[in-house]
Amino acid sequence: MSTATYTPRLQSKYQKEVVPALMKKFSYSSVMQAPKLTKICLNRGVNGAVADKKLIDIAVDELTTITGQKAVATRSKKDISNFKLRKNMPIGARVTLRGVKMFEFLDRLISASLPRVRDFKGISEKAFDGRGNYTLGVTEQIIFPEIDIDKVNKITGMDITFVTTARNNEEAYELLKELGMPFKNIKRD
Repeated sequence: MSTATYTPRLQSKYQKEVVPALMKKFSYSSVMQAPKLTKICLNRGVNGAVADKKLIDIAVDELTTITGQKAVATRSKKDISNFKLRKNMPIGARVTLRGVKMFEFLDRLISASLPRVRDFKGISEKAFDGRGNYTLGVTEQIIFPEIDIDKVNKITGMDITFVTTARNNEEAYELLKELGMPFKNIKRD
């Protein structure tokens, strides 16, 4: 009886193709110097959550369906009277993916979800933070095939942050590009 563990397609691609390509491009002395993707964070603010508490449950359920991992509600940190907001009220939903689920989600995002975006010409390469992390804004949750469009009562977006061990933007850009992220075809300096 074999005890073979499951390895996602993108994880094996990272080990077999991405690391050697990064080693060649940046001339690292060790394989351990090659940047890697550590986690993917999905964050979603819910407009109108103060008035309707059910919107938070819907957002949590949708994020759970999209990622395959239980999402949690985010809570406000302070009172803001103009928004009728009290401290510790639920105002959004988030989930952090690591390991196998992270690579599975990234594979689905690249191959199934992003091509479903209307007038898609690639993602911007200007959303790096200077420390090797990339944030992608998605305007509609219906691009994910897991979401049933007939059951959606309000179209909202979310932020997807890719956290890497890269030391700068160039390393992170090359890592994500090698993994298959569809960046716009713009010449880089």
